[in-house]
Amino acid sequence: MTPVENIIREEIAAGGPMPLDRYMELCLSHPVHGYYMARDPFGAAGDFTTAPEISQMFGELVGLWLAQTWINLGRPNQFNLVELGPGRGTLMADVLRVGQSVPGFLDASRLYLVENSDTLRSAQQESLPGVQANWLSHVTELQDLPTLLIANEFFDALPVAQYQKVGDVWLERVIRVDGDNLAFGHRKTAELGFGMALPDGTIVERSASARRIASEIGALVNDHGGAALIFDYGDAQGSGDTLQAVRGHAYTDPLAEPGLADLTTHVNFGDLARAVEPCAIFLTTQGQFLASMGIAERAETLVRGKGDEARAQINAALHRLTHEDEMGRLFKAMAITRAGDPKPLGF
Repeated sequence: MTPVENIIREEIAAGGPMPLDRYMELCLSHPVHGYYMARDPFGAAGDFTTAPEISQMFGELVGLWLAQTWINLGRPNQFNLVELGPGRGTLMADVLRVGQSVPGFLDASRLYLVENSDTLRSAQQESLPGVQANWLSHVTELQDLPTLLIANEFFDALPVAQYQKVGDVWLERVIRVDGDNLAFGHRKTAELGFGMALPDGTIVERSASARRIASEIGALVNDHGGAALIFDYGDAQGSGDTLQAVRGHAYTDPLAEPGLADLTTHVNFGDLARAVEPCAIFLTTQGQFLASMGIAERAETLVRGKGDEARAQINAALHRLTHEDEMGRLFKAMAITRAGDPKPLGF
C-alpha cells in the first residue's frame, strides 16, 4: 500500500467517501508523497512525454508566437513572461533561445515559472542555466504588468469532480473502500443544473481549480493587457468519463497505487472560455496552430544536410505533433486576449 493510499483510507474512515477531486489532489499534489512532488515524470525514463520533449520545433514556434504578440502589444518595456507547470524547463529554454533574436524582447521580460514541486524546480534550474527566473506558487503573485503566459499540458492534471446521471437524479462519483481495494461509488449532491436530456449513466466532469486559475489569467489579461496560450487535450464541450492514469508510458488503473501514476482528464475548453470572460477566446487544434505557425517549413530547414536517421527523427516528430491521428486533433490550442486586441498569430 502506498503512503498516499494510507492517507486516503484515513480520510475516508474519518469523513466518509471521498470526492474524486480530493482524491486527485492527494495523489498528485500531496506535499511529501504526491506524484508531482516526489519525482520527475517526463521523458523516456519517466511516465509520459510532452510536446516540448518531442521536438524543439514546438517550443520554437511558441517562442515566435510570444515575441510576435509582444510586438503587436506595442513592445511594452516591461512584461511578465510566465509558464504554468514548466516541467523540466524544456519549453521555456526553447522560447528564450528564440527570444534572443527579437531585439528588446528578453530585456523587457520578467520571467516567472509557476511550479509547486521542489523536484521539478531543480530540473528547471538545470535547464535554464544563467537565466534570471522567479519561481511562484500562484498566478496571483505576479506583478501588475502586461502578461504573456503559456501553459502546456497543465490544465489536464488539475483535480476534477465527476457527476453521473443515475435514473432521474445526478449523483457525485466518490472513492470508497471496498474490502482491500478502493472503488468508485456515488453520493447525493446539490442540484447541478446539467438537465435531464442526457442519457442515463452520463458522466459530467467539472474542475473548480481549472475555472479558478483560468479566471485569474483572464483578470490579468483584461486588467493589465497581454495574452495567454494554452495547449492541452480536450474539447470545446463534452461529457463522459475521461479520467486516466499513466505509469511507465502505459495506461493503468486510476485507483491502483495512488501517488505513483499520473492522473489526468480531458480539458473542457468551454469551461475555461466562460471563466475568462470578458476576454476574447480563440480555439483551434494543435495541428492547425502549428501548421499556421510554419512547422512544416521549420522541419524542412532542420532536415537539410542531416543524415537519414536524423531526418527520420525530425519527420516522426512533425507527424506526432501535427497529424490528426496523433496529437494534432485531440490536442487543442487556445489563445486568450483582451477584447478588441488584434487576432493572435496562428488562429
